[in-house]
Amino acid sequence: MKNKEITIYDIAKTLSISPATVSRGLRDHPAINRKTKKKILDMAKEMGYRSNTFASSLRLKRTNTIGVIVHRLDSYFVAMVLAGMEKVASELGYNLIISQSLESAAKEVTNANTMFNSRVDGLMVSLAYDTEDISHFDVFIDKGIPLLFFDRVFTHKNCPTVVIDNFKSAYQITTHLIEQGCKRIAHVTGDLKRNVYADRFKGYRKALEDGGLEYTDDLLIINYLNEHIGHDVDAAQQLLALKPMPDGVFITNDAFAAYCMRELKQAGIAIPQDIAIVGFNNDPISGLVDPNLTTINYPSYEMGEVAAKTLINHLKGESNMMLTDSIVLKSELIIRESSLKKG
Repeated sequence: MKNKEITIYDIAKTLSISPATVSRGLRDHPAINRKTKKKILDMAKEMGYRSNTFASSLRLKRTNTIGVIVHRLDSYFVAMVLAGMEKVASELGYNLIISQSLESAAKEVTNANTMFNSRVDGLMVSLAYDTEDISHFDVFIDKGIPLLFFDRVFTHKNCPTVVIDNFKSAYQITTHLIEQGCKRIAHVTGDLKRNVYADRFKGYRKALEDGGLEYTDDLLIINYLNEHIGHDVDAAQQLLALKPMPDGVFITNDAFAAYCMRELKQAGIAIPQDIAIVGFNNDPISGLVDPNLTTINYPSYEMGEVAAKTLINHLKGESNMMLTDSIVLKSELIIRESSLKKG
């Protein structure tokens, strides 16, 4: 039987019991006594039985799996979100299928198709850098498969979102730079088509306006915010080339802020004396760089927990997530030495 797929009928024949009894034993049915159940489980293990979850899911019309599409897996923020999701999903009897778009809308389309064909019960998505419409998710919406966006979101009446107040956080951290005496503050951010970057830019602009500071287009630097993309990592050089050079900069990603700090220091720029630097997310690197980085604490683990609970409670019929447009989590400013011009 080495190459044969073991079935419940094989186990039943070996134990001289009915296939129905084997099936119930494998499903931990209360009608099967403990001794018989142990015999069934031990024999199933010995014979190498594998449950056919796909066939079972077709019968039950559910798979107890939830799809997750993220933009990049090599991100501390994403890793913590997924950890929160995994904790909740595991506790509530669900498994996650995770894929990454690698910041490509085209790959996101492929990921969505794969998730649909995998018959996921629901889907949680953080959009790719260049996604401009969500028509590739229409099949989920049309079929009534719950779809939830988190962090990088798209506004849709049938798709709730889990976010932080990016506008407020950006306003708060930019105001901090102004309070430190910064008069010319640059902003290094991602594609403004994404809600997170658009909202942070708006918060930055509003803080400048309320602080009586002038905004000029040369102060805005759009970047992929990925220190591994060699040809695109020129934000530090762009900052150095600005005349006059900024005395403050708000970078919307801690890892990239750390990269820029290194490049500026190598160019002889003192931080924060010459230029105050702030980041966003409160990644571990923010407490390791010298000087430690002022940032916004983004509750990534909590975001994962809240997103998963919202979706799974909806699937279980314990709540209706369609009654919620947006869940906004609390974030906070963490002030460290990188921005303290006034000590």
